[in-house]
Amino acid sequence: MATTINSNMAVVSKVFCSSSEVVLVVRRRPHVVNGGGFIVTNCAQNVIFKVDGCGILGKKEELILKDSYGHALLLIRKKGGVIEALSMQKKWRGYSKDFEGSEKLVFCLKEPKNSCFSKKMPIKISIEQKDYNDHKNFQISGYFPDRACSIIDSSGNVIAKVGARKEVQQVMPSNDVYTVTVKAGIDQAFVVGVIAILDYIYDGSTKC
Repeated sequence: MATTINSNMAVVSKVFCSSSEVVLVVRRRPHVVNGGGFIVTNCAQNVIFKVDGCGILGKKEELILKDSYGHALLLIRKKGGVIEALSMQKKWRGYSKDFEGSEKLVFCLKEPKNSCFSKKMPIKISIEQKDYNDHKNFQISGYFPDRACSIIDSSGNVIAKVGARKEVQQVMPSNDVYTVTVKAGIDQAFVVGVIAILDYIYDGSTKC
C-alpha cells in the first residue's frame, strides 16, 4: 500500500516545496524560434519557472530551468560518449550550482534508447545527492505525449501528475498547454526539471 508523504522532499531547494498540493500550468512559448522552451505558471497566472530549450541556448541536448527572476536552478544535459551510445538507455543529468559556482549532480533520468518501445519500457529517475535521505528512485507511469503520466516514488506514491487542461481541450485540442499537479511537500523545481526532459525526448517545445 502506498504511504503518505509527510515531509518536504527538497531535491533542488525546500523553497519550492509547498505545504499543500499545487497545480501548475505549462505553456509553450510562442513559435518565434524552434526549441524556445516553455513557461510554468500557478493558478494566479504568475510565472514560477521558465525552461530554455536548445533554440535559445544554441546547444542540442541541453536545457536550463530558471526561476521567475531568471536565475538558473538546474542545468540539464544528456550524457554522451561511446559507452552511452552502446547502452540500451540514454541518461540525462540535472545539475545545480553551489555557492562557489561549481556544478553539483542532483538527479539522473534514464530513457529507453529505442523510442518504439518507450510506452512499454519505464523511464527511471534517481536522486544523486549523498545527503538526500528520502525516496531516491522514481519512475514515469503513463505516456507523456498523451499528457497522461505520473511520477511515482519507490513506495508507489504519485508525487506529480501531468494532465491535459480540459477548458483548452474543449476549445481546441492542443498539447501546448497542460497542467502538472504536484503533491504537498514535493520539490516543484525537480518535477519541472523532469517534465523538461520528457518534453525534449518527445520532440516538444524545448527541442530544435
